[in-house]
Amino acid sequence: MGFMNRKNVLVVGSGGREHAIAWSLARSLQTAHVFVAPGNAGTQWSANANPVGLQPRASSSNVPISADDFSALIKFAAANDIALTVIGPEIPLAQGIVDLFKKNSLPVFGPTQEAARLEASKQFAKDFMRREAIPTADYCYFHRIEDALKYLQSAKGPLVVKASGLAAGKGVILCENPDEAREAIRVIMAERVFGHAGDCVVIEERLTGQEMSLLAFSDGHTIVPMPPARDHKRIFDQDRGPNTGGMGVFTHPPDVDTGDVDEIIRTVLQPAITAMADRGK
Repeated sequence: MGFMNRKNVLVVGSGGREHAIAWSLARSLQTAHVFVAPGNAGTQWSANANPVGLQPRASSSNVPISADDFSALIKFAAANDIALTVIGPEIPLAQGIVDLFKKNSLPVFGPTQEAARLEASKQFAKDFMRREAIPTADYCYFHRIEDALKYLQSAKGPLVVKASGLAAGKGVILCENPDEAREAIRVIMAERVFGHAGDCVVIEERLTGQEMSLLAFSDGHTIVPMPPARDHKRIFDQDRGPNTGGMGVFTHPPDVDTGDVDEIIRTVLQPAITAMADRGK
């Protein structure tokens, strides 16, 4: 593709994820310029800058527009000949930013508000998986703290307590026993440390084993998996301390092979995509 056909792109968000997306887009021969709204200190560079050894071909600049200012983002995309907008953060997706861009006939990459419910509501996601026979840990959920605490009177063993809503990756508390689970419920539902994300709490059986994540691109039918990855969520070494949004991640864990990936696609990703497509999501 020649220089005259290169396009402007807009990345919405301000984290390390958005830096990685912007950097990759800038290395494409199809990209003229990358805008990042609002961006961060690392998402501005000149064309052919080379700070980490992977040379971007396109320049990038920050735009002083918040990720939740949908009206301003739409106006900016329309006024600056943006060929594609990529949405990074979960909250704007859950609030329907993709739907608004589509309504204004602006090309955008990301799930619709309805599809984003799988990420935005653990209650919805767990019920969805149970309904579609997608493997998931046993669970129950409660909207009242009294009901959650009553359930724990008969609960045994290690548990996981989760704020149902979005909590920047921090709303999952691993509990060794019911006493720790009671404290987790108090923190989420009484102290409201995660705000409205804690209006509902999900209590799960605690599974043990090696963690892996498998994300994929999909147009609603075809699935193209990304490389398998392993995320280190807890704040201290040796898997200790509370969960964070992520302390580090690496791809291709040595104990994950193509058979594992194929099984996850067959038992998790494909049934989920098919069910969402059947429901027009």
